[in-house]
Amino acid sequence: MSPTFRNLIAGKWVGSVSRKTFENRNPADTRDLIGRFPDSDARDVEAAVRSAANGFARWSRTPAPARGDVLKRVGDLLVERKEGISRAMTREMGKVLAETRGDVQEGIDTAYYAASETRRLFGYTVPSELSNKWAMSYRRPIGIAGLITPFNFPLAIPTWKMFPALACGNAVVIKPSEDVPHTVTLLVEILLEAGLPPEVIQLVHGRGATAGKALVEHPEVPVISFTGSTATGAKIGETCGRMHKRLSLEMGGKNAMIVMDDADLDLALDGVLWGAFGTTGQRCTATSRLLLHRKVHDRFLSRLEDAARRLRLGDGRKEGTDVGPLIHEAARQKVERYVAIAREEGAEVVAGGRRAAGERLSRGWFYRPTILAGVRPRHRVAREEIFGPVLSVIRFGTFEDAVRINNSVPYGLSSALYTRNVNLAFQAMQRLDNGITYINAPTIGAEAHLPFGGVKQTGNGHREGGWEVYHFYSETKVCYADYSGALQRAQIDNY
Repeated sequence: MSPTFRNLIAGKWVGSVSRKTFENRNPADTRDLIGRFPDSDARDVEAAVRSAANGFARWSRTPAPARGDVLKRVGDLLVERKEGISRAMTREMGKVLAETRGDVQEGIDTAYYAASETRRLFGYTVPSELSNKWAMSYRRPIGIAGLITPFNFPLAIPTWKMFPALACGNAVVIKPSEDVPHTVTLLVEILLEAGLPPEVIQLVHGRGATAGKALVEHPEVPVISFTGSTATGAKIGETCGRMHKRLSLEMGGKNAMIVMDDADLDLALDGVLWGAFGTTGQRCTATSRLLLHRKVHDRFLSRLEDAARRLRLGDGRKEGTDVGPLIHEAARQKVERYVAIAREEGAEVVAGGRRAAGERLSRGWFYRPTILAGVRPRHRVAREEIFGPVLSVIRFGTFEDAVRINNSVPYGLSSALYTRNVNLAFQAMQRLDNGITYINAPTIGAEAHLPFGGVKQTGNGHREGGWEVYHFYSETKVCYADYSGALQRAQIDNY
């Protein structure tokens, strides 16, 4: 019999007020029921926010290095349990074990980095323009941070948001994707074991339209961080703008990998296979457009077709699996719709383009890695995010053409250029309109100590990760100390 999981509210594991639940199933084999989780609503969010206010009152007064000690212990526990969490994550969302191990490692790296940053929450001491007066600034926590996370990185993305928020002294209410509730439950259990005061972290399971919406709209939650679709992010942005909330959005991408005629084609082939079909293409940084120079287009495409057909689909926990399933049937149907659109627009399906056959694969949400040739920059499959194992191949003639094609989409997350020309490499870093550009590496991959995010419809200017995120989760307080013993008026008495 499958277990029933709970929310964590006010330091206790509790069901939803409505007593409703939803199922969490293995996308590689839908007969495998992982468990049932609370289908929470605004009443559960209200209880979580009330408790988080108590947690904030205590945690915000805890010295920052002591907060870092807790996060260091979280990292240690993640190291100890890396394999078990990785296997649970693959069972829950489908990507292969090598990837889920990387997902956990990213959480480990983020924990240790956050722990160290608690000793570097720097302010500034600056000269005053008046005599016998001291001027300085410092960073202080904001309050309750509402975090809404997606399915594709069930542990890494929650840690990107949660650990910096906690390091800065905020309390957290997290609403994970209803597609991957189990992994975040394991993470919250580790936080408690590491010594985080229980009311500092609240876990509310549920759907975006109910629990997520209630969290965004709650007047006592001044900070919201969301990773997900651009359409949902736009709605959240409207609410947060009206309510004067601080908001970080990390949304869609339509990332291009550019292969010049002087590129190392073996390296580029490895890169595009990983970039396009890693995580079954379910990454905001996935390589969804491949721009091939006309001099290498035909031979590179031929090699790519052959390599894509050899990719092995299956349960990510089994040795030899290269590509796992999509997260659910709706995601697979979306991929099918876009492949049909590509055909209507005149593109050619040269690999994949269909559901995976066979008894073993028919039990899950599998779709063959798909390559679309003859795609034009104006085609929908070259401009719209599909979020699946679909790669659109576009021929170009010059570097100028490649830059124009890359920059022509509404998104601006990641890009990649393969070339041996160092001058083109530096031009690409400057001219490709993306938050991230890779040289001779695919469009995916982030390091915990570097900022992550994009431009245009990918985000709203904030960054996850690195040093920049600590400015998002804290406020600048400016202080003046006048020890002159007399009234001094800035801009008046000193000129």
